[in-house]
Amino acid sequence: MANLTNATSGASVAGVDMKLEVVIIPVSDVDRAKKFYESLGWRLDADFANGEDWRCIQFTPPGSGCSIIFGKNVTAAAPGSAQGLYMIVSDIEAARDELLRRGVKISQVFHDDGSVHAGTDEPYLFGRLRVSGPDPEHRSYHSFVSFSDPDGNGWILQEVTTRLAGRIDSATTTFASANSLANALRRAASAHGKHEARTGQADANWPDWYAEFMVREQSGEELPQ
Repeated sequence: MANLTNATSGASVAGVDMKLEVVIIPVSDVDRAKKFYESLGWRLDADFANGEDWRCIQFTPPGSGCSIIFGKNVTAAAPGSAQGLYMIVSDIEAARDELLRRGVKISQVFHDDGSVHAGTDEPYLFGRLRVSGPDPEHRSYHSFVSFSDPDGNGWILQEVTTRLAGRIDSATTTFASANSLANALRRAASAHGKHEARTGQADANWPDWYAEFMVREQSGEELPQ
């Protein structure tokens, strides 16, 4: 495949940041959808209307760099046809408990069985059989919960605590929210406690150790011992 270039600068497209900004969600009742996404605790960014024929509402999940849009005459897609909308959380049980507290009908925590199946609908997750409970080894990327909005648009929460190698540039490590940073600090503290137990001595340079652990964890590199 030919390398795509910018016609004016000649720069490779691969060298230009392309950040996913918005996903459009098809809904049948705009006010009902607005009430639902408000109940999740998501930030309402906009609610614009142009007469009776057009309305656009934007919400952003906590800590997310990508927003959702829905409204009247913003998409021709059938209401409820958006499926497999993934959101990443650092603690799947805590995320589920929070949504339950907010009155959301949500599944139990599940993981996939690791093998490929022909099924695509429940109880399958994109060709893999859903198995009740979190991943037995508590591996990153392997535990999920799911829920739907009133139109049936399907959301999946996936627990990610350690990114795959190369997934995030360690030079630009960031945390999307105070909660994400706090959870990372807790994991670093736990790992540092085990480090001190192995070495048999207190580590006066624990801030440096924490920082190294958190950067490596988020970028998918080997963790310090």
